[in-house]
Amino acid sequence: MRYDVNRRKMQQRFWAEEPSRIINRKKLDALAVDIQRAVPRSAPASDQPYRVADLAIDFCEDVDRLTDTEIEQIVTMFRAAGATTKVSSIHVNGWFGQYDKLTMTRCLFADVYRQPTEQLQAQILFIGDSPNDESMFDYFDLSVGVANVEANLHNLVAKPKYICQAKGGAGFMEMAQALVKPRTRALCLPSPR
Repeated sequence: MRYDVNRRKMQQRFWAEEPSRIINRKKLDALAVDIQRAVPRSAPASDQPYRVADLAIDFCEDVDRLTDTEIEQIVTMFRAAGATTKVSSIHVNGWFGQYDKLTMTRCLFADVYRQPTEQLQAQILFIGDSPNDESMFDYFDLSVGVANVEANLHNLVAKPKYICQAKGGAGFMEMAQALVKPRTRALCLPSPR
């Protein structure tokens, strides 16, 4: 989603066409019920009503932290249903289709900016915080993780090139300050390898 200032309208680009999205939504809604029955301490993410193409199951944001076994059970249920799944820092996300953040970023740059990401790969800075950002960490030369990504480094093959000292929103702010004041010392530290 992006706001088109000239048209004064929100623009949307989906991986799947509407008939497929309707079918997928029904399957995801049924899967949400099944997951809650199988893992009663889980819950749909608080922002789930605003999600169009995925199901996010909360494992520590608004519920008591689930065990690794419970999280893996949710992942297994998504996969058994044929869904693609990724674990973030707070949710297990599942969707139908072979796309991820990088795939849709490439679509955005081709559709909106009329440039392939390959031409800008060394100029784009990506910042993230969890395992579901791995494709972006791997692809972009300027990939940054906020400090809480360190808890998941052991799960990542592709790690961010730099890690901020601060966690969460404060880490994003740290990176923004480094960009706004480029003459100050670097605020992010190289990622451990």
